[in-house]
Amino acid sequence: MGKIVNGRMTADIEGDFVVFLIGMRFNKPWKVHKWWGAFTAMPKMLRALANHPESGFLGAEFAIMARGPVTIQYWRSPEHLEAFARDAAMPHRPAWRAFNKAVGGNGDVGIWHETYVVKAGQYETLYGNMPRFGLANAGEHLPVAKKGDTAAQRRGAERT
Repeated sequence: MGKIVNGRMTADIEGDFVVFLIGMRFNKPWKVHKWWGAFTAMPKMLRALANHPESGFLGAEFAIMARGPVTIQYWRSPEHLEAFARDAAMPHRPAWRAFNKAVGGNGDVGIWHETYVVKAGQYETLYGNMPRFGLANAGEHLPVAKKGDTAAQRRGAERT
């Protein structure tokens, strides 16, 4: 756990970036032998990515939802993300093959992902009395006053 930063902070990141949400759903939670491999694959992938800054991976947060885990990832570009997914030397491809062998389309475990390309300046963040988190981990963590006191100011919108 990171050190709590008192007050209101925001995040800034240079240029466009990608927010990638990926998760799994335990449709049949008692079938641990079906979901365990996929569940333990993500931390291995994140460690491998952290050791390869040239991959375009900027950072991640992990959470457990009611029916399974979700990882929020930040990437420099969709091309970087897709290159990682296809790279035979990285851990995604073997994990994907293992998942398809163990689960395939039988419905025991669900998987999902969503990819969002965020254009430079088209986002807004606020962290109040929080450790460095999310986009602030992937980019720069700075006081709110540096970007604006309101959400509209922080995303660069004109006040109406």
